Amino acid sequence: MPDLTLYVDLLSQPARSVYIFAKANNIPFNHHEMWLFKGDQLSEDYAKVNPIRKIPALKDGNFMLAESIAMLLYMANKYKTPDHWYPSDLQKRARVDEYLAWQTLNTRYHGCKLFWFKFMAPFLLGRELESKKLEAALAEFNNTMTNVEDHFIRDNPFIAGDKISIADLVAIVEIMQVVGSGVDVFESRPKLAAWKQRVVEAIGEELFREAHAKILNMKEELNIPMPPVAKERFKSRLAFYNC
Repeated sequence: MPDLTLYVDLLSQPARSVYIFAKANNIPFNHHEMWLFKGDQLSEDYAKVNPIRKIPALKDGNFMLAESIAMLLYMANKYKTPDHWYPSDLQKRARVDEYLAWQTLNTRYHGCKLFWFKFMAPFLLGRELESKKLEAALAEFNNTMTNVEDHFIRDNPFIAGDKISIADLVAIVEIMQVVGSGVDVFESRPKLAAWKQRVVEAIGEELFREAHAKILNMKEELNIPMPPVAKERFKSRLAFYNC
């Protein structure tokens, strides 16, 4: 049995990034499947692995990590994955680091906000949000996508140059979360669509489809009974986004 265990629910963007990275690099790991909608992340047993009670988590023997970016860098270094994932070239690595530093309050924040506004709010509150809030969230996300295209991808095949990196992987899983809410992110953005296709080819189409199957079939996930404690936890997330 591998020493490495990944605790993931593929509904989660960060979980998809660590799952895809491990699979694409043939890193042996135990797949501990979690269910966000069942509240698995709130259990006392999981708190021993990840006291923050968020998904994903990494456990390597007695060593544990609770943040996905740290997990990606840990695996890249420990398993000596191909250099393009986290380049040794100083400037290429800086490009990766730049996106990883920027994305938390941009692609991730605005993508999650739009996903919660369009998909989770109606489910949890039993009503659609006001159109003004949805329009504002969509405008923020579209501005973020413009920055991804113009500043990070520019005229390169990938964010750090000619080959896929951790930055591209983190970006695509965040953007696909919005696709899962029913927004066609790529329709009016040919540069972004071409970049996505290169990312899919670099990862492998079968792995990409497998990792995103749950998020692209969200309505089926909502058939899973949600414990009251989990539902209240999710409602507090809506308050975070000022729903």
